[in-house]
This record gives sequence, C-alpha cells and structure tokens, in this order.
Amino acid sequence: MPRFHGKLSSLAYGGDYNPEQWGPEVHAEDSELMREAGVNLATVGIFSWARVEPVPGEFHFEWLDGHLDRLARDGVAVCLATMTASPPPWLARLHPETLPVLEDGTRLYPGSRQHWCPSSPVFRTYAVRLVEQLAKRYAHHPALALWHIGNEYGCHISRHCHCEVSTDAFRTWLRGRYGTVEALNEAWSTTFWSQQYADFDEIHTPRTAPSFRNPAQQLDYRRFSSDELLACYLAEKEVLDRLTPDVPVTTNFVPLAPTLDLFRWAREMDVVSYDSYPDPHSADAVHETAFHYDVMRGLKDGDPWLLMEQAPSAVNWRRRNGRKPVGRMRLDSWQAVAHGADSVLFFQWRASRGGAEKFHSAMVPHGGRATRIFGEVCELGAELAAYPGLLGARPERASAALVWDWPNWWALEQEAHPSADVRLLDGARALHKPLYDASVACDVVPVDADFSPYKLLLVPHLYALTAETARRITEYVASGGTAVVTYFSGITDEHDRVWLGGYPAPLRDLLGLRVDEFDPLREGEHIQLSDCQGSLWSEDVILEGAAAVTTFSDGRPAITRHTYGRGTAWYLATTPDAPTLRTLLDRIRTETEVHPVLPGLPPGQQARTRVTTDGARLHVVYDYETGTAEVRQD
Repeated sequence: MPRFHGKLSSLAYGGDYNPEQWGPEVHAEDSELMREAGVNLATVGIFSWARVEPVPGEFHFEWLDGHLDRLARDGVAVCLATMTASPPPWLARLHPETLPVLEDGTRLYPGSRQHWCPSSPVFRTYAVRLVEQLAKRYAHHPALALWHIGNEYGCHISRHCHCEVSTDAFRTWLRGRYGTVEALNEAWSTTFWSQQYADFDEIHTPRTAPSFRNPAQQLDYRRFSSDELLACYLAEKEVLDRLTPDVPVTTNFVPLAPTLDLFRWAREMDVVSYDSYPDPHSADAVHETAFHYDVMRGLKDGDPWLLMEQAPSAVNWRRRNGRKPVGRMRLDSWQAVAHGADSVLFFQWRASRGGAEKFHSAMVPHGGRATRIFGEVCELGAELAAYPGLLGARPERASAALVWDWPNWWALEQEAHPSADVRLLDGARALHKPLYDASVACDVVPVDADFSPYKLLLVPHLYALTAETARRITEYVASGGTAVVTYFSGITDEHDRVWLGGYPAPLRDLLGLRVDEFDPLREGEHIQLSDCQGSLWSEDVILEGAAAVTTFSDGRPAITRHTYGRGTAWYLATTPDAPTLRTLLDRIRTETEVHPVLPGLPPGQQARTRVTTDGARLHVVYDYETGTAEVRQD
C-alpha cells in the first residue's frame, strides 16, 4: 500500500472520528488533543450517510470538507468511509423492499443499523451513487490515505435475508453453481425426505421449517450469503478503483465469526482490517485474541493487516462490560503489532453523549483530558511512534501452520450431528494454544494453501473435506511433513455428503486407521485415558498400520501415530486435557524442529518477528504477566 504508507511515518494510530456529533468548540479541542495523543490517522464518515444526503439526491459535503481540511492541516491522514453501513430512514420509507427479512418472515426496520437487504438492487444503486459522489469530491484531497467500504459486513445480517428479492437471487446463484436442477438434487441429496426439485423456482432460502432443514441447502445458503455481501462491497470498490486507483481499499471484519468466507473476501481487499474486542473478564482472552490475529495475518499470505477497531477500556454490548485495567490497553495494542498489525486504531476517538454506544469507551472519555484512559492513550501514541521501522514490516513466516476453512466451519456446526459440542473454534484454539504458550509462531492457512514451507500442520475438525484437499494433505505428509489431525475430520465432501468406505475415508491411508463408530461424551463428562483424561468425544478406532500412543482405559486407541512416506500423521480421537495436549505438542514440535521465536524466553513471555523492507528483524516481545512490552532488533 505505497500511498497509505507514504502518508505515515510510523504505525497508524487513531480511530473512528465522528465530528458530526459535536459542535465547533469540541472540534477545536479535538485538534489539540489529537496532537497531544500522537494521532496520525482518523477513520471518518462511517455512519454519515444521512448527514451528507438528508434527502434523496441532495448532497451536502461542505461540513465534511471543513473537517478533512482541518485534519490535513493537523497532519492527520484520513481513512474515509463510504458511509453505506447504515442507510438514512428515507430509503426505507421510499423503498420498504430494501429492508431485510428473517427466516421466520419478520421484517427488520430502521432505528438501528445495517437495515438493508444485501441482494437489493435498489440499495446497491443508492449506495453506488453515494460512493461516486464521494470519490469524485475527495479523490485528490491531501488527507485521503485509505478508503473504508461499509462497516462490519455480516455483523447484524450474517444470515443474509429471506425476502423475495433474496430468494430470487439465491435461485440465480444456484443456477450458476450447479447449471441444472438435476445436479443440484444430487449435491443436496434431495431423495431424502422427498425433497427433489423439478425447477429452480421451487427452491426457497432455508426459512423456518417443521424440522431439520436440508444441510446442503443451508451450507449453500451460507456460501450465497457471503457472496452477496461481497457483491455489495465489490460494487462500491469498482467505483473507487476507477476514480481513485492509487488509494487502497479495505473494510473491517468483525471479531472472528462464522459469517463471511474471509479467505474469499481477502482476495478483493488491498489490506485486511479487523475489529478486536477481547473480554477483560475472560481468562482465555489473551490467547483467543492471538489466534484471531494469526487468522487475520493468514488471510493475505502473511501480509500486515490493520487493527481497525479496539476498545480503550470497556465496551457497551455485553451483559457485563468490564473495563480494561491499567496497562491492558497498551499490552493489547502491542500484541496486535506483534502478530502483524500496521495500525492501532480504536472505536472511537471521543465518547458519544447519546445513542446506543454512549457507554462504549473512547480515546477521549466523557471526562476528557483529565482521565486515566486519555493519559494512557497519549503514552501509547508516543511509544508506537518511536518504532517507525515496524510500519510495513512483514511478519516472519512460521514453521507451523493451522488449516482453517469457513465452509467447513459452517458444515461442522449444523444440526443433527453426533454432538453439538464439537466446535471449530474450540478445536482450533486447543491445538494453537500449546504452541502459543511455548512462544512458537503459528500461521493460519486456507485449505488450498501451499503447505510445503511448514514443518508441522495442525488440522482441527476438518469435517467437510474435498478429495483435492485430502490429496494435498496426504502428499504433504508423504513428502516429509508432520500433520496432527483431530477427530470428526474427513467425514463429508463439500456438499455435506458422507464419504463412504469407513471414517475418515479420504484420510484412512494417511492416518493408518479406521473409525468404526462415534461415541461422543455426555455434557460435562470426561473419559479416562491411559495417562490423562479426555473430553467431548471418543470413538472406536481400528488400527490399520498406525500405532497407539495413548489408549482409552478400555484399550481403544485414543492418540495414534503413523509413518507415511517420509512424514508422520498423528490422530486424536478425543480432546486430551490441556497439560497432556501441551506435552504432546511439545514432543511433536521438538521432533519436527519447530522452535520458539526467540530462545530462552521465560514462561508467559511472547515474541513475534517482523522483517523490515531493508531486511532488519524486529522482535516484538510482550508479557501479560509482568505487563511489559518492548521491541528488540538483531
């Protein structure tokens, strides 16, 4: 992103700026306080559509001109939003067909945000018209550094919309995917429960139904929903690329969720942006956030990404909104930078007086300058500015990788499975955490990634597995790699049809075993293994070449190891307790020569390495136990 970086001399620092909520006296103070805090980037206009277009076709940009001019004079670059996240009320009044409909037929109305149907051509027409006006007016503004399309796509309409417009769009999408209704019937297994379709026009979105809905239909609907939201984003991006080809474009993803296929989305983004809101009350928040950041870094093959939003302290939307204690905001920020962030941005600059988010913390709290939060904001701004070499420095590739796939996530957590307790995030974090605790870097990669650079491949709950992905994992191990595969992997194909020939059929040869029957555990139950306890799951494993490393108390294999070609495949038929899983992963990574980022780090201390454009290696070291963070250079 040469133009974005060209407007900054250090990591981007600032946040969402909503000057329309305040008067001139506050704007003057904003300029003063931004200088004091070291702000160099402000995201402007996220929810300003109703202000710039108060009635259809009548645009008022003069107020925005003044703010952008002021920011430019103050040396603050601007990430300018396209303002399309929340349409003005007049759009719903004139075009009620643009409002989204839930699966039970409930129509959602204005009064909140994201009240629009992603498939609506009317909404897209108005949105594109607004973006055209913005791009023409501000294409050459000296403050413009980055475009921000929409806001948190899929946050509130993650399951898309079930109106007639969406239904017709879904049918069109299905025609494009399958070509013929016969091919769709085969993929959806519609001979079950007399669901065979004679025409695409008989198909609906998966609305409320008497019992379990067709799982393949639901899976395709999730794909369609992600694609339709992406089409909204691309409609705006086309305008920006045409009118401002040198200005990079992004949008911000919500905290890691099964909403959008982010690997597919990332291909259309100049830089990935992410909103991070760990719960200060959660004991697992630090590791969970590190895993989420590793996912963001993996979306564009290790490129730096942008922390677009975080909270200086408390949020407003949990049942109990704990504040961040002294120093926690600083550590959270350095953790993001360590894991590849080129920015530390917040929602928002100044806490709102009214509205639904008035109790969401901000860089400038309701108490103003004389607050703990603003003092910490100023200290952090100066600290980040002291390391200009971090801007644009690429995170160093790890030796271990974890395989991640959104369609698999959607398929894995559908109804009518052996256990509702098998969750992809839980399984992925369980494998990731032993490496994290040892300060070992781990990339997160899609199923179609090149696995060859990695010594160790973690494969959690890859339930929906294509023949091609199975072949590539098998070839990776045969060529000398080591893979760790967890239970309930290799069960179905991409259409949620079970692979025949014994579970997990596509991976039987690789793993050297066959699973005869699943035996999931009761809620809260644990199962005894030869040297530890397991949880969530057990199964009857029949060895076909693999060796049992650990068994259940009744002698059934629980953890197995199989030499395949020049490599090794491990299989976990349960979730071992955390100490056992740490010991196992320590053993495996030692055998595969996967080492901590820096040798000799004390327990609890984390280090990640970023490489500057001139080849210097910068090690960001942080420790939540001692509250320390520093940058070391070789």
